[in-house]
Amino acid sequence: MAKLIVWDIISLDGYFEGTQQWDLDLHEYIWGKDLEQLSLSFGEELGLLVFGRITYEGMAAYWPNATDEGDITAYMNAAPKLVASRTLTEATWQNSEVTADIVGELTRRKATLDRPIYVFGSAALTDSLLQAGLVDELLIGVAPVLLGAGHPFFKPASSPRPLELLESRPTDTGGVLLRYAVPHD
Repeated sequence: MAKLIVWDIISLDGYFEGTQQWDLDLHEYIWGKDLEQLSLSFGEELGLLVFGRITYEGMAAYWPNATDEGDITAYMNAAPKLVASRTLTEATWQNSEVTADIVGELTRRKATLDRPIYVFGSAALTDSLLQAGLVDELLIGVAPVLLGAGHPFFKPASSPRPLELLESRPTDTGGVLLRYAVPHD
């Protein structure tokens, strides 16, 4: 059975992007050798990449033409990808498919795949997957910056959701990687 792992970078004050969509300058504060190694490890172990529509469209616009990330570019383009969308009818980025029933599709894939399923970014999708009880782990890179404004990664919830710390470690750039298990009821 595959684990579903959410990966994203947030600022110390909880934003995953600035005030404008795709304002990801906060990544510059944490990117370094440690995050490069982590990114390469994703490519070695993942069985499936999952995106919400907005994240998918941004990734699909960037990665097919990227020339500066070498092995990361290679796995991003080659990896099987699943897009959660009720409005997108086709996905043109290599090895991509679309589903309007992301909860049902990921429930099936978790049962049949043996390699990790990663959700990259996709705050709204992450929220719906947490509510559905499908997320097994949260892997969060905390960039050493206070943005002061932007879009928060985690949505308000009606009640607390306790997490179990699996790992915490500093990065070479002063950020922190936090890995939490999401207990299932």
